[in-house]
Amino acid sequence: MTIPTNAQLYAQAQALGERLRASRDSLVTAESCTGGWIAKCLTDIPGSSDWFDCGLVVYSYEAKQGLLGVHPQTLEEHGAVSRETAIEMVSGALVKSGASVAVAVTGIAGPGGGSEGKPVGTVWIAWKRRGGYAHARMFNFDGDREAVRRRTVGQALTGIEELPP
Repeated sequence: MTIPTNAQLYAQAQALGERLRASRDSLVTAESCTGGWIAKCLTDIPGSSDWFDCGLVVYSYEAKQGLLGVHPQTLEEHGAVSRETAIEMVSGALVKSGASVAVAVTGIAGPGGGSEGKPVGTVWIAWKRRGGYAHARMFNFDGDREAVRRRTVGQALTGIEELPP
């Protein structure tokens, strides 16, 4: 997988914004390893206030719990970088916002923080439409911190585009 450029991320966000506007959907982001980069890409688009509701950056366990309602037991049993946490993050983002569509990301961008079971580049992304079921996917991205984060942003946007109406 190639590393998306700024121009590619902008074009992807622009196309996504047009789709969200046409379907009268609004979007919320819940981000850990990307630090708000998904929200930044989306709000770079003029007129994004028509379809972008809000973004939450939740690095700590306390932020995930307090802002998104992630259960302490989930974090203790599965860790922040897990399918379970990503699903609770995306569901919590919809509960805490007025949006109709959500994306959540949690991962290990590096250079440190990885382990044998969860190496640097391990990222979980979850997507959900209000009233629907959350789905999540794990990625193992290669590269340095910048590359992992760029790839995460690109895949997060792709997943939103692929959500059924």
